[in-house]
Amino acid sequence: MAKLGVNIDHSATVRQARYRLAEANSAIVIEPDPVEVALAAERGGADSITAHLREDRRHINDRDIRMLREKISTKLNLEMACSDDVLSVALEVVPDYACLVPENREEITTEGGLDLKTHREKTARVVEALSGKGVICSIFIDPEPSQIEIAKAIGAPAVELHTGAYANAWGNSSKLARELERIKRAAEFAKSLGLIVNSGHGINYQNVGALLETFSFNELNIGHTIISRAILTGVERAVAEMKALLK
Repeated sequence: MAKLGVNIDHSATVRQARYRLAEANSAIVIEPDPVEVALAAERGGADSITAHLREDRRHINDRDIRMLREKISTKLNLEMACSDDVLSVALEVVPDYACLVPENREEITTEGGLDLKTHREKTARVVEALSGKGVICSIFIDPEPSQIEIAKAIGAPAVELHTGAYANAWGNSSKLARELERIKRAAEFAKSLGLIVNSGHGINYQNVGALLETFSFNELNIGHTIISRAILTGVERAVAEMKALLK
């Protein structure tokens, strides 16, 4: 069964809509606390907690990452761009996993995989630095063999296949079939190279089943849909419902 990594970024988005931690005094209750959301996700069955420390700290911040490292009992997966600033935090905190992603200041969420043809050397340096600390590095890439080959060549033990195109194809049966086949072939190719194969982006309660039928993924990283469901059901139940679908 695929493991479930719960991305808590959008709980921090809700917090930042009202509070800026740097401006708050100690008497103010800052909510929601992404760390408490992470603990609830674990109670619901999460196998790991994913948090994206962006360069502009638009949602998750340094305090969150340090507190997550201290408080959670599962695994911490730090999503990060290959920037020196965020790398310094990662080398200090030493998460269990690090997923290297592209980053655009104007985007709402990460769109598309990291282009290793363009960013090969910089990504390789970050993989080397994190691996030296015992962090298992994954690279978030589009499901393309050429990108997978570079990920293998620069020493990443894992890849996370970007499933956004599949998610966006929902409702178009022919396009959906093409995207599922593309993901399947990429996943099988990555596995043949000895890579751990994860996937993520745009996965929700409706489309997760068809994705799981294509390949036996190691882990799916899912965030927005769980946080959305949690508004109605609570975090524990929202995570438990997704976990049941993975089973």
